[in-house]
Amino acid sequence: MQKLLTQGKLLENGRLAQAGYSTSTVRQYDRKDIRGHKWRIKEWDYYIVTDGKKAVALTVADNSYMSLVSASFLYFEKPLYKTTSEMKFFTFGKLNLPSCPETGNVGYASKKVKMSFEKLPDRRILQCAFEDFWDGTPFECYLELTDFPKDQMTIATPFRKKHAFYYNTKINCMRAKGYCVVKGMHMSFDESDSLGTLDWGRGIWTYKNTWYWSSLQTRLQNGKTFGFNLEYGFGDTSAATENMVFMDGVAHKLDKVVFEIPQKNGKDDFLSPWTIHDNEGRLDLQFVPVLDRKDITDLGVLASRQHQVFGHFSGTVILDNGKKVKIQNKLGFAEKVFNKW
Repeated sequence: MQKLLTQGKLLENGRLAQAGYSTSTVRQYDRKDIRGHKWRIKEWDYYIVTDGKKAVALTVADNSYMSLVSASFLYFEKPLYKTTSEMKFFTFGKLNLPSCPETGNVGYASKKVKMSFEKLPDRRILQCAFEDFWDGTPFECYLELTDFPKDQMTIATPFRKKHAFYYNTKINCMRAKGYCVVKGMHMSFDESDSLGTLDWGRGIWTYKNTWYWSSLQTRLQNGKTFGFNLEYGFGDTSAATENMVFMDGVAHKLDKVVFEIPQKNGKDDFLSPWTIHDNEGRLDLQFVPVLDRKDITDLGVLASRQHQVFGHFSGTVILDNGKKVKIQNKLGFAEKVFNKW
């Protein structure tokens, strides 16, 4: 059963007042209400903008004992990518990330990188200037997101550990335009074929976890936007899952999903075709990878194995009204991430 969130504060006595999902921000997050250990608080804003041929991803994260400011450029026709990051230690909320996905700005500046996410009533402006981004050359981007969809995915997820929770919003299929400069090459994002998605997260996590996440944002032949947010493996989702399809900005709720990742010699074979389906017969997708944006870190007590795999989705989705939507070779990503942090 998928439980809808109602209006109110997110936390009461340091615990989730209610678990569930919504299509707007109805629960108010306040860092001051957290009762768990300050070392466990994790907050981030992540944007990805793509036109189906290339993508830019920008992250500002304050994970208490460590902050991360990161920019990625990805090119899919000749698969390649570059990610450059700056880390600082023991920030503990000093980045002042906003408490709401719809309001509040993000700004960061150092000698190496400047990044800002500005929220205006009718648009979001994403800017980044990164020195020594790739082979000694800088990176620059200016991106505008408009045409905010009617619905978003918002979920309040508990863990089975006291005071641990995850509050997350995904806003899919915002119209995008702008440019980026990579290795001296100026590349445009035209609003006719470019879309942006926000991943906004706040919470206290358990020490060790694995999650699966997939996101798509595209346009159909009739010009309407189509996207989805699929995720599982993270927290107690008995009250609600994150799984939603977005048709022209309107959310259609799915129950549970599974990613079938092929195996080779007993290990995940991320670059072979996957299948993704749900438990109600509404989702039937094939995913053909073209690029694995992987990041592997193992420092003993801290470890991360991230495989964000970009590729093309084909298949069918049945909306809440019973209508079947068919997609063919639409670019998106699916990932498997293990963290110990």
